[in-house]
Amino acid sequence: MPQITQILFDCDNTLVLSEELAFEACAELSNEMLAKQNVSDRYTGPGLMTTFVGQNFRGVVTGLQQKHGFKLSDAEVDEYVSRELGKVIETLKAKAEPCVGVMPVLENLYKSKKYGLAVVSSSALSRVQASVEKVGQDKFFPPDHIFSAATSLPVPTTKPDPAIYLHACKVIGKEPGECVAVEDSRSGSLSAVRAGIPTIGYVGSYGGVIKQKEMAEVLKEAGVKVIMDDWNQFDDCLAKIEAM
Repeated sequence: MPQITQILFDCDNTLVLSEELAFEACAELSNEMLAKQNVSDRYTGPGLMTTFVGQNFRGVVTGLQQKHGFKLSDAEVDEYVSRELGKVIETLKAKAEPCVGVMPVLENLYKSKKYGLAVVSSSALSRVQASVEKVGQDKFFPPDHIFSAATSLPVPTTKPDPAIYLHACKVIGKEPGECVAVEDSRSGSLSAVRAGIPTIGYVGSYGGVIKQKEMAEVLKEAGVKVIMDDWNQFDDCLAKIEAM
């Protein structure tokens, strides 16, 4: 394996506790959309998160259309995506908090200068920027090393498409094998793995030991190399990958 010189972090529920906050806004707009399409099903934030965790709202809208058998125009999708983004950013600026234990890890990595650090997310760039700025993590990442599948690519996409990871590697100037990704969702893990990046699966943001064990199995099936229950295990997890 090539020497690891770059760490690529997912944002939502990996760096910042943002998924629950975001999916509350997603659920409100999703239910409005379903009502307009005469679909009787309704979603709560947690219910929507269970189905679509790791995807951006454009991916959620696509999934809802496929599941419930309706079709929106591109203009309608764009309008919903824009409205959701505004709602989510407002909430994140008020309530977002860092994932438990991540700040000391970022501090140590930043000070060591051994690895480059970047954020690779499905979420819109303005949302990711709002999240990391709110919790004081923006100082760890060069502004041009924060990447969004919804914003940074010529054609918007979402994880598990590996395009955003491949794009990040190209911009940073690294081969996938020189990087390690940290992901908390199946879609995110698949995105990194499909890009050829060895991946740490983080389950610490999931509530309860049972759910964490369930997600550990899901992430292993997606191809992650090691599972991390807590950020205090990061150095050991990284060392395991570097020794492979």
